[in-house]
Amino acid sequence: MKQVDILLMARWVLPIAPQNIVLEDHAVAILDGRIIDVLPQSKATAQYEAAKLVELKEHVVMPGLINAHAHTPMNLFRGLADDLELMDWLNNHIWPAEKALINEKSVEVGSRLAIAEMLRGGVTCFNDNYFFPDVTARVAIEEGIRASLGCVVMSVPTEWASDEAGYFAKARQTLENQSGNPLINWTVCPHAPYTVSDDSLKKVKALSDEFNIPIHMHMHETQFEIDSGIEQYGKRPFQRVYDLGLYSPRFMHVHVTQLTDQEIQIIADTGSHVVHCPESNLKLASGFAPIAKIVDKGINVAIGTDGAASNNDLDMFGELRLASLLAKAVSGNPTTLSATKVLEMATINGAKALGIDHEVGSLEKGKAADIIAIDLSSYLTQPVYNPISHLAYCVNRLQVSDVWIAGKHLLVQGRFAHLDTQRLREQAHYWAEKAQPFSSSASKMKSNEETSMAQTN
Repeated sequence: MKQVDILLMARWVLPIAPQNIVLEDHAVAILDGRIIDVLPQSKATAQYEAAKLVELKEHVVMPGLINAHAHTPMNLFRGLADDLELMDWLNNHIWPAEKALINEKSVEVGSRLAIAEMLRGGVTCFNDNYFFPDVTARVAIEEGIRASLGCVVMSVPTEWASDEAGYFAKARQTLENQSGNPLINWTVCPHAPYTVSDDSLKKVKALSDEFNIPIHMHMHETQFEIDSGIEQYGKRPFQRVYDLGLYSPRFMHVHVTQLTDQEIQIIADTGSHVVHCPESNLKLASGFAPIAKIVDKGINVAIGTDGAASNNDLDMFGELRLASLLAKAVSGNPTTLSATKVLEMATINGAKALGIDHEVGSLEKGKAADIIAIDLSSYLTQPVYNPISHLAYCVNRLQVSDVWIAGKHLLVQGRFAHLDTQRLREQAHYWAEKAQPFSSSASKMKSNEETSMAQTN
């Protein structure tokens, strides 16, 4: 019998690829952090002797979820400014708060808080777009989660850099000094068309080419973005970025709530990817991404939560459910974005967008053992006719019982193996006190006080 480190024996195994089927009473064999076999339990016990046998009698075992667009340190701003338009939210609350509070210490706490939330909900890899990515990388390595970290480029001054030249200098320094840890990959992140110049977008492409890394960019998130782009450059932002030559299989369009049929065709023709963030788009009233049309063109679509300041959670099960339901309503077709398809978007499609589908995104021999188990034993998820349907439309994230990344058991029967959540709560409260002056509720209170004083006078 062959020795393995772990043998997962599950009621259902959902491999995602090469075929999205449910394997009943199957096992996953893990050795040195990698999947070496997926096979029936009867054969597994005959072929393998495991150092650790894990029996999951009423669970689905599947690849970990991939959050393809996040701003992890912004967990510190969860609920800071709600029910506002995007530019009001950014200009009057988020950017001032970031300028005052974002530094290495706050990014460390915010990143760890977000990582804890994502791990608890079955996310094993996230694609981040924020300042101090080297700090987030360090925290990700410490907590054992896989991450794709973005080197941000924008014209808005922050504690990280004062101008576009400073952002590029930081990006190059970060990329040239990366640790080489297998859990960490990198991207270059021009923030959005309205915050990055033409010259800088050309440099972004050059940087992407030099380091062979993806480009991760907010695109056509709002009608305001398009109107201001036309006013400043005489063309839609999508066309401007296309004319500068950025689109390729290494480009991720995030949000894209405002696309024409011609623009959708360009995405298809260039082999670039779409990252869909339905909850954030709805909350900010940004619009409806035409996902049915995008998928019909064969474009790879991944799912992201966006940051907790505009969502307000990092719940990928909630996100994928909404993505499916919203696509059905917008298209007027109940067969749009099936349970099978939306689970692919949250796993293998995210891996494809990040260029790491050879490593993660499905339960296949040779891939990293990034695996989650979901407990379907509760009366809340009974009866179980189709576990794929349950995962898309019924499960909540707290039913994730176990998480392994590269074979390491990070969440064990709903409890973290190492994360100190009490300490994390204390740190979050400390930074929340500092952020309070920038909250929308504080602004409303100040406005009410001024109105009251004026009436009194």
